[in-house]
Amino acid sequence: MSNIVVVGTQWGDEGKGKIVDLLSEYSDYVVRFQGGNNAGHTMVVNGKKIISHLVPSGIIQKKRCFIGNGVVVDPVVLLDEIDYLIQNGVDVSSEMLKISNRAHIIMPYHRLIDNAREIKKGDKKIGTTGRGIGPCYEDRATRRGIRFADLLDFELFSEKVRTIMDEKNFYLKHYFNTDTLDPDKVISQFLEIRDRLIPYIADVSVILNRGMEQGKKVLFEGAQGTHLDVEHGTYPFVTSSSTVAGNAACGSGVGPCKLDQIIGIVKAYTTRVGSGPFPTELFDEVGDTLQSKGAEFGATTGRKRRCGWLDMVILKNAARLNSLTALVITKLDVLDELDEIKICTGYEYNGEVIEAFPPSIKVLENSKPIYESHKGWRKSTANLTQYKDFPDNAKKYLSRIEELSGVPIKIISVGPERESTIIKEKFF
Repeated sequence: MSNIVVVGTQWGDEGKGKIVDLLSEYSDYVVRFQGGNNAGHTMVVNGKKIISHLVPSGIIQKKRCFIGNGVVVDPVVLLDEIDYLIQNGVDVSSEMLKISNRAHIIMPYHRLIDNAREIKKGDKKIGTTGRGIGPCYEDRATRRGIRFADLLDFELFSEKVRTIMDEKNFYLKHYFNTDTLDPDKVISQFLEIRDRLIPYIADVSVILNRGMEQGKKVLFEGAQGTHLDVEHGTYPFVTSSSTVAGNAACGSGVGPCKLDQIIGIVKAYTTRVGSGPFPTELFDEVGDTLQSKGAEFGATTGRKRRCGWLDMVILKNAARLNSLTALVITKLDVLDELDEIKICTGYEYNGEVIEAFPPSIKVLENSKPIYESHKGWRKSTANLTQYKDFPDNAKKYLSRIEELSGVPIKIISVGPERESTIIKEKFF
């Protein structure tokens, strides 16, 4: 038996969707354990691009999929995504997808508050997607959240909505000076979709643990990346959930001893969407080349991604925080045409060398990356299917990543399609 956790090691957008899709073939269950529809996974199947935001990527491989208790879910977005997947020939019936009865619901007032805050902050905004994820997690922490289990008792659901919205409307009106919501209309909206949602609601923890006892292989799918983790990332320029591997257990309702392998997805360079420090960010032609050739636009927001060299400070930090057992390198082919490729091995701040990822945003913003230079390979890797055929300089680059991180590379991706993948060592 082998239960695998897939996490991003950078600031998200590392290509987890493709790798989860690939590994789903060898799994029985696929579980999403944190985040909300502020994340997006892009899969290319038979030349067709399919994007999911809430439904785990394994649904494409006809695997049973689960949305864990650690995920916050906008039910309207979820139903729209289910319809979209069905239109693309994907089975998203209630037999194939289950939502934890303990998962929290993103309510309409969460979205309003999220957007109002960003507007009020002006130039100091943190770059939230405005989808209500943060405010929903806040209500969960302050015990004012509404869960999917509440939909099963609609009288209780309605009572909770009215009580909570008294406070939310006061906040919207008197602090943000913006429109309020009618509780009865909100309740009516949920009444319209309740019957569609109920068949999907289940005790995911019980199903997963029962499956493991029967020998089922489970793939845990993370969203965003390690350095967007609310505790370990570039706070406050982070997401609102814990993105590291340890949360796979908490966010799905299984014990940590059930997690056998932790795979870190690493883009061959580094990208970031939105605000926040980015020590290796490039503002020259190389950065433009990476952005253009890598088609670096957010799957969820469509925002242009900032691009820079591979940063080993953050990769080593991710290896430690997640107990990584293997690396997957993605988008190596984007580097094919470069004469010189750099790797950041540390930061210089006030004349001192920093090798451990610092908690201070001020330090990060004023740190200069320390680079080592590598010769490019100037050959296409896009059509390669075996590692032995890689250019020597590409092999040296990959070996150096292994050496600096202390973690073996087991998969290399050189394109968006499933076929554009070299498996050095199998996980199952």
